[in-house]
Amino acid sequence: MMVNANGADARYRELLLEPIRVCANYKPAFGGGRNDEEVTLDTFRQLFSSDPLYSWLGLDSPLMYAAHKAAGGMTSIYRQIGIGCERLVRGVIQDTLGLDEEEVRWGYDSVRSDGRAQRLTLDARIDADHLVDEDAALRLSSWLTRSSQYVNQHRDTTGAVFEVRQGYKSADAKRQNADLRFGLGFVDKGYPEFD
Repeated sequence: MMVNANGADARYRELLLEPIRVCANYKPAFGGGRNDEEVTLDTFRQLFSSDPLYSWLGLDSPLMYAAHKAAGGMTSIYRQIGIGCERLVRGVIQDTLGLDEEEVRWGYDSVRSDGRAQRLTLDARIDADHLVDEDAALRLSSWLTRSSQYVNQHRDTTGAVFEVRQGYKSADAKRQNADLRFGLGFVDKGYPEFD
């Protein structure tokens, strides 16, 4: 689905901002699971004022609730910005190359070290077989050749997969190791990774 330039800005802005809006209504869960109710200020004050130590230390203050809300909201906003950026990249690829949602999604099945199956997904894909526009197919082929030479990767490729990274301010060994594991899977399937 190609989008005209006038509609593209609004569409792209919405792809980026829609996930971020969930942060506006964030309420901390205070250790509860994902399915537990979020804690309102009133519930927080009742809970913390009923604890003699927390109450005596002043932890039942609305300022403590605000601090919890801000801390959790900041974590959430970075996650939501990442989701928005991922959706934006997929949207631009779709619109630029005339691909549908399924054609730009990619993942593969893998077995974890504990033997359990898992589905690994990356943020976007461009597969040469999905391109119907000849100019787009030639641009992709040329870009893949140049990029493969640049990263010294000499395998035949059928396209590329992308992992969007933004906002990471520190080295995250767990995230880096996961990216390396993911990389083994998509290179084996004929896609170089660009992140």
